[in-house]
Order: sequence, then C-alpha cells, then structure tokens
Amino acid sequence: MKVSVIALAALTLAIGPLAARADSSASSPWVVRVGVHTVDPKSDNGTLAGMKATIGSDTQPTFSLEYRFDPHWSADVLAALPFKHTVRLDGTAAATTKQLPPTVGVQYRFMPEAAVSPFLGVGINYTRFFETRGVGPLQGTHVSIDSSFGAAAHAGLDFRINDRWLATADVRWMRISGDVHVNGTRVGKATIDPLAYGLSIGYRF
Repeated sequence: MKVSVIALAALTLAIGPLAARADSSASSPWVVRVGVHTVDPKSDNGTLAGMKATIGSDTQPTFSLEYRFDPHWSADVLAALPFKHTVRLDGTAAATTKQLPPTVGVQYRFMPEAAVSPFLGVGINYTRFFETRGVGPLQGTHVSIDSSFGAAAHAGLDFRINDRWLATADVRWMRISGDVHVNGTRVGKATIDPLAYGLSIGYRF
C-alpha cells in the first residue's frame, strides 16, 4: 500500500495545476482513471500435488473507464499491466506466472454530489494466466494455469477535487481459480480469490 500512496501523491502533484484551471461545467458521463493497485491473494490457495500452495502478491499500474448513466448508477471496465506472482509449494518457490484480470461491473453511488462519495458495485472478472514457468523443484517442466471466469465485488470512495478531477480509493474482490497442469497432467486447482486495493486519479471528460 505504501507504493500506492506514493504514486497517488505524485499523480496529485502532477495534475494540481491542471485541476485548478479545469472547466467547472463538466457534464460528460465518461470518467477515465489511472492508478496503482495491489493484487493480494487469500492466504489459503489450495493443494497442488499434495502440497500446500501459497501465491504471492504484486502491485502494478491500473486503468479504468467509467460511464455514468445518471448521478447514482455507472458501469466501468478495469484493466492493468500484467501482475506477476510466485507460487510456493510447502513454502518452496515452484513456479512463477503472470496474469491479466480485466473486470466489468456496475456501481451505485450513495451520495453522488458529496465531496466524499461512497460506492458499491458488482461485476464479472476474466483472468488469463500466461508465461507460467516452473522454478526450483519444477525447473524444466511445463507448467500452465487455466483461465478463470468469476464474480467480482467493488467498494470505494470518490474524493472530488473539482467538477472534472477526482481521486478514488477502492478495493475489489475477485473470484479467481484455475486448474494447474504440470507436463499436461492436472495436479490440482489454484484458488486465488484476491483483494485488489489501490488508489487512482480520475478525469471526467
């Protein structure tokens, strides 16, 4: 989270002069956000080949595009640079993998005109794993993780800077799990179900 806070501060300083001059007559329903998020898998990630699996977290830049149907309801699409995770079996690093978790959802804002506006949302996540490689005891083997479809939930706070600029702190839960194969043989299911939390700066245009 320290990385997220530093990044948000840098973004705020960068857009400060622009925000001060922004046109206060913003009426477009589109909001674009740039930020940083940490994908933090749950602590129990299942059993692979009879061994306890744990999957590490990672932090990457994220991007989202939101369309506001009215002051309360909106829909958004979340994208990111690839997250990289280390898979450990009984505490020993056994594989690394990258994943992209695009998520589509709808949100409801309880106080859309307030300076601090809380919201809740639900959606659908698709996660694609790629560049999965065996390390340590699995060095030289072919490791793969199946793609995943699952539900997603979203909660956060929008902090209004002015009519065009805003900052957002949010957290998402995603249902992510996929069968793991080593040299073509299924060895179990990795259940990730992470929290993705972070900070972003948004512009309404």
